Amino acid sequence: MIDLQQITKTYQSGENETQALKGVTIHVDEGEFVAIMGPSGSGKSTLMHILGALDKPSTGHYLLDGKDVSTYSEKELAELRKKKLGFVFQSFNLLPRTTAVRNVMLPLLYTNVSESKRTGLAEESLRAVGISEKHWAHMSNQLSGGQIQRVAIARALINSPRLILADEPTGNLDTKTSEMVLSVFQRLNNEGRTIVLITHEPDIANHAKRIISMRDGLIESDTQVKNRRISIEEKQ
Repeated sequence: MIDLQQITKTYQSGENETQALKGVTIHVDEGEFVAIMGPSGSGKSTLMHILGALDKPSTGHYLLDGKDVSTYSEKELAELRKKKLGFVFQSFNLLPRTTAVRNVMLPLLYTNVSESKRTGLAEESLRAVGISEKHWAHMSNQLSGGQIQRVAIARALINSPRLILADEPTGNLDTKTSEMVLSVFQRLNNEGRTIVLITHEPDIANHAKRIISMRDGLIESDTQVKNRRISIEEKQ
């Protein structure tokens, strides 16, 4: 599904150059659950931006479903993000004085989908991440941290993306709440979604099936997880 070929990314600031990625090659098959981990400055967030079509590589090729994303126009990139990709961020990025349902509906606001259909899809997404009906009308600032992040995941699911990109999705959550959120990702992966998760925490990465470690803009290791942490939900 994902084929990165010798990806480099260089940022220019005045006369100074910073090479964030130095020739990264990664292949991810459809249905995988991959964690990309590394310390601050390792290049993992830059890599996520390229995977999410939010930034373009300086050199190299990014193929998604066999098509070279590196050559897409801005309009084509926007269409790709809308139809194939779902994003989950550490900062949640929800509107605080807007209900859970309407937050989830946001990606569909500028489409031709009717209001009733948008509402139905939002409610379906909220059910999929375990948000009960009694919380649908709550403002996001009335929800717990775990509920907020699950609403953010529901929003990422509303377009039925084949690839979910999660950037430090548990960074602002306590251990118990993090486990709840990761159980949602494991279930979605079991249902066939491809998930790429960015983290700097080994305990979080061990919920994935494969871990790619980065350092100084390069791939340091790429291993299958032998003693994978299984969520309570998945055990059941």
